[in-house]
Parts: sequence; structure tokens; C-alpha cells
Amino acid sequence: MFEALSERFESAWKKLRGQDKISEANVQEALREVRRALLEADANLNVVKDFVEEVRQKAVGADVVSGVRPDQQFIKIVYDELVSVMGEENVPLAKAEAGPTVVLMAGLQGTGKTTASAKLALQLRKQERSSMLVATDVYRPAAVDQLITLGKQIDVPVFELGTDANPVEIAHQGIAKAKADGVDVAIVDTAGRLQIDQDMMGELAQIKDAIQPDEVLLVVDAMTGQEAANLTQTFHEQIGITGAILTKMDGDSRGGAALSVRRISGQPIKFIGVGEKVEALQPFYPERMASRILGMGDVLTLVEKAQEEVDLADAEQLQAKILEAKFDFNDFLKQTRLMKNMGSLAGIMKLIPGMSNKLSSDQLQQGEAQLKRCEAMINSMTLQERRDPDLLANSPSRRRRIAKGAGYGDKDVSKLVSDFQKMRTMMQQMGQGGGLPGMGGGFPGMGGFPGMGGGFPGTGGGRPQPGFRGYSQPSKKKKSKKKKKGFGTL
Repeated sequence: MFEALSERFESAWKKLRGQDKISEANVQEALREVRRALLEADANLNVVKDFVEEVRQKAVGADVVSGVRPDQQFIKIVYDELVSVMGEENVPLAKAEAGPTVVLMAGLQGTGKTTASAKLALQLRKQERSSMLVATDVYRPAAVDQLITLGKQIDVPVFELGTDANPVEIAHQGIAKAKADGVDVAIVDTAGRLQIDQDMMGELAQIKDAIQPDEVLLVVDAMTGQEAANLTQTFHEQIGITGAILTKMDGDSRGGAALSVRRISGQPIKFIGVGEKVEALQPFYPERMASRILGMGDVLTLVEKAQEEVDLADAEQLQAKILEAKFDFNDFLKQTRLMKNMGSLAGIMKLIPGMSNKLSSDQLQQGEAQLKRCEAMINSMTLQERRDPDLLANSPSRRRRIAKGAGYGDKDVSKLVSDFQKMRTMMQQMGQGGGLPGMGGGFPGMGGFPGMGGGFPGTGGGRPQPGFRGYSQPSKKKKSKKKKKGFGTL
């Protein structure tokens, strides 16, 4: 998501590097790149025109702060405008003063509306708000069964009257049931169509009149680009929406929908779907999304993901082991599994500032594969060897046995042990002075992302590999001893 957009913006900043100030003359080329970036991201044309003009007006003649380059100042202006276009701040779900809060889910068929309803129910549980799902989609085959299955999966009750009942009556009785049961939020899943038609709109209007919802959330497929803006406008004019949920933001979305929906309807994006799992729904924060679009990462979301998975007692124990250089293979396995619970490696790396454009998809896939290789080799070790990695450093016979058990070569195991020892030293240094303040040299419980400083164990200690960006054939005449710093490439 947003990769092409981020690359385009990067070329826009380059147009202003080396300039001493932002002027009408030198900003035009940068604005042209911004315009191209947004149009290629499939943002609505009118939104793009307004956005570029707003940036131009704010950029030309802007006072460049002492010590800040014009291109950095321009980035700040674009960032502020992105935040403004997407809604300034997160808008939480409404809360009714009495009785259940009623949420009406609307949208076309195939946007992920039924799944989004279940995801929303799970998100509400995190806020300690109970919910009930109401199945009114009697047209799509197995739509009711799908909602029932999802309800069982997340332990949320589902109200349904089968596929022969009238959707308006189902909605009315469902809200009455939620009220009788003392449920905090009733989420009404409605029918969609392959395209907007008057029957669908008429039925939605009837359901809305019958249940008087506190929220009407339009579920929009982020991959539809400009069409998302047109869809939003039509639903808002005919039904009246109070917010939107953008789904499939983890797919091959170019980002245009995120920029268009708020500006076209005037209503906020409240949540985004970032995966197929029921847990993959996040509140939408415009400032965080703007940061991701500009390739600056999203530390707050990353920390929140870590905090959901990390036990504080384990984190403190791990930090002590890191500081004493006693981090072992058991700890490494625990950390890699924690990372898997947080999402894919690619998803995590995109949230780290400065990393979103540094690693290609091939490199990230290679990293995932290397983690699996490491895990296989560690699983072939004895409990004693996992607890004391130094045992393997001077024992070729142990390394041969592990290699044979894991199905890899002796050199693979030797490299894992060597890289692990280097990583342990680096993590000790990070724990003593690096990382985010108060977070044990990294993110909570993450120990500075084990195995990711200078590359994963067994991946070359951060040296670019053949076929990857940044690799060049080593010279036979001279060998540089200078080590790369930072995360490096995989």
C-alpha cells in the first residue's frame, strides 16, 4: 500500500533539494510530481486539483525555518495538507445516551461488509463494549451463514430470522432483541449489490427509517480508487452516511480512496481493514496515514501492536537478559513468534521510520524465508543448546547434528551461530543506549527487533545478497572492512 505514491513524493522532494528557498518558479516541478503521484494513486481528480492548489498557496512565500531545508519545509506542508484532506483527527464510533448504539453497515457487494461487521464487533470488545450482529442480507447466498460463523468465531451473538423474512422486519426485531439483552452496540449487516440500484437504496432507506441508527457506515473497497469517491458521494446523497470503513488497505491499493472519501462526502473515515483476519481492523488516524504515505513510518501503530501482544513481565525479563548479553535461542524464537502475531514482516517494516522505501518486496520475502530457516535450525537444537548458544561456537559435531536434523548445511548452522552472537552484542549496546526512550532499546518486548539489526541471523549480517537491490560483485583486488550501519538489507 502507498509504495508507488511514496516513491513519487520522494522524487518531488528531490526537485527542491539544493534550493535556498521555495519560490513560484522552483516549486512548480515539485508540484507536478505531487499531482502525478496522486493521479497515479487513483485519487479523485477534483480532490487532486484542490490539494495541489492548497499546497502551492501554502508553499510559495512560506518562511523557511532556520536550519530547515526548503525540501523539508515542503514535506511538512504536504504532510499537513494530507492530514487536512483525510480529516485532521480520529473520529470514534458514536455512543448512544440510552439503549444500544445502532450501527447500520452499507455498501456494495464484495467490499467486505459482512466481515467488516464482525471485525467492528471485535474492535468494540477491546473498548469493553458488548455487541450483537443482525443479519438482514437475505439475498446473497450464505450471507446469513457467513455472519453466524463469524459470530461464533469471535463469540458475539447473531440475530437472524432466516432468508425468507423481510430485511426491514429483521432489523427492527434485531434492535429490540439487543435492547432487551442490554447489548451496548447493535451492528446491522445489510445487503449489497454489484452496482448501485434503486431497489437497494430503497430498502436501505426503509431500514434506516425503521431503526434510526446512530451511525451509518459505508464500507468501501480501497482498491476501487476513484470509484470509491463516486460511490461515497452517491450513498451520502441518497442515504446519508456518518462515516466510512476502508477495507483491503493491505492489498494492492494505490491509496487514492483514502484521500478521496473524506473530501468528497465530508464524513470521516473511522476504520481501515488491513487484512483478512477478524482482528485486522484499525481505527483510522489521518496523521498516521499521512506519515505512512510520505514513507515516514508509523511508530505509534507499531507500538500499539506490540503492546497488544507483549506481557510486561516478559518484557522486563527480556530487557535484563539483553543487558547482560544472555539473550538465547529460546528468546529469539519467542520474539519471532511475537512478530508473527503482530502481522507480516513486510507490514511491520513499513511502520518503521525510514524503512518503508528501503526494502523491496523480494527482500522482505527473503527475510520471511530466512526467519523460517532459523526457526527450523533452532528447533533441531537440544534444550541445553538453545539456552547456551556458546556451546555451539566450538563444537562442529553439534553443528553437524543440528544441520542434519534441520535439513540444511553445516555452513548454514555455523552462520546462524556466528550472526546470533554478533546480534546479541549489538542488542546489548542498543539496550544500554539506543532504541526508543524507556522501551528497552527498541519496542516493548521486542528487544530492538531480534535479528534485524544488521540483518537476520543467517542472512549475511546485513550485507546485500546477490539479486537484491544494493548488491554489487565484490572486487577481487580490494576488500573493504567498513561495516554497514543500521538495519541494512537482508
